[in-house]
Amino acid sequence: MRDRRRSLRLAATLTVSGLLLGTAGCGSGSGSARAGDPNTLEVWTRSDPESAKTYDRVFAAFTKKTGIKVDFQPVMNFDQQLQSRASVKDLPDVMINDTALMGSYQSQGLLKPITPASIAGHDEITAKSWASTVGLDGRHYGIPYSRQAMTLFVRKDWREKLGLPQPKTWQDTLALAKAFATRDPDGDGRKDTYGMVVPGSAQNGYVAWWGASYLWQGGVQILKKEGSGFRPAMDSAAAVRTVTWMKKNLFCGDKGVIQPSALTSVTANTTNFQDGNAGMYLTGPYNMSTFDEALGKGKYEVLPAPAGPADNNDVLADGENIYFGARTGKAKQEQTLAAFLVSPEGQELAMTGDHQPVVRIPVNSTLDAAKVRHDPRWSVVQKAYETASVQFPNAPNFAPIKQDTADALNAIFTYCGSDVRSGLKELNDTLAGDLKDQDLLK
Repeated sequence: MRDRRRSLRLAATLTVSGLLLGTAGCGSGSGSARAGDPNTLEVWTRSDPESAKTYDRVFAAFTKKTGIKVDFQPVMNFDQQLQSRASVKDLPDVMINDTALMGSYQSQGLLKPITPASIAGHDEITAKSWASTVGLDGRHYGIPYSRQAMTLFVRKDWREKLGLPQPKTWQDTLALAKAFATRDPDGDGRKDTYGMVVPGSAQNGYVAWWGASYLWQGGVQILKKEGSGFRPAMDSAAAVRTVTWMKKNLFCGDKGVIQPSALTSVTANTTNFQDGNAGMYLTGPYNMSTFDEALGKGKYEVLPAPAGPADNNDVLADGENIYFGARTGKAKQEQTLAAFLVSPEGQELAMTGDHQPVVRIPVNSTLDAAKVRHDPRWSVVQKAYETASVQFPNAPNFAPIKQDTADALNAIFTYCGSDVRSGLKELNDTLAGDLKDQDLLK
């Protein structure tokens, strides 16, 4: 089944690549923005209505400052609509989307390469952030825009009521989760609370996204770089130990350690923490505004992730890049917009305001997230990104690798009698096929 899914994905990628590679010399396309004012940029972001309002504010400030207009398109079903536009050889001028998608977009020929020095303010972006925009050919294909890292959200009021310390290790975390599930921390006289929230569905790779931090902390690498390619590493002894611990203690452990719906939960419907019936959530900082409104700032705390057996507390880091659509003809205007978006002014506008922020940790190194927001909790997130974070490889195309990893982990966690070692061996073989499809298997 996985081989069939991989073949279908590869065929789709090759089809779109062929469509785009056939556009050389076709000019700048016929989209509404290109057919009208040459001083207008068509810009797409993956945004819901709330975050789109923040982008509206940012782009209005940009136009006021530069005179360059923005035809802003907030898109939820981003990838499907992008493939549709690619099929008619008419890409947006500028796109803002996930860092992990860069390898996929580059492999399909959707992006223009970028020279960092062409972007004013490029030297205020750290080398770590720039590194996530490098393709397999060594060229940059994106400009860092926003970064984030996972942290552990804990019901402080529950923890203090039970007289327990902040968790520093996996065992601390497990003990706290069991206490939240069994010792009535909300005081209603019923066992109706859960230890932690887990988005464990395979849909869109969620369990791999959430579980990656545990993998890093267990000393696991999904892929290992070898020369000009990669090899899968999910059959390692560290992977077997780590996934076995997760399965035994979280998914197949004591009742209530995680919420009952964990294996079918995605982030959109994983609301137990904000609903007040779960005590911990390893997640991204974008949730703070929601939790502040639902629970109140004083009821929960934002902590560094506890350390695992590899003696680190590394967490998954991700974020968004600015991408320039392949073969669009407005390089100067695109560079001007990117320079504004990564400037202190542009970053602060995107981090503040009355609506959902679209920059979490600023990529501009002159800014401090906690100071900009007047909220010391953001220093925990910024420190996690700077000192204890790992990103999914942006090249190769990591999307199928993440999805196949999620499918395997979800299956392993679903069937408590299954053999972890054989499940991970099968996953490793699948990942080898993914890499072979991209001519990157070593």
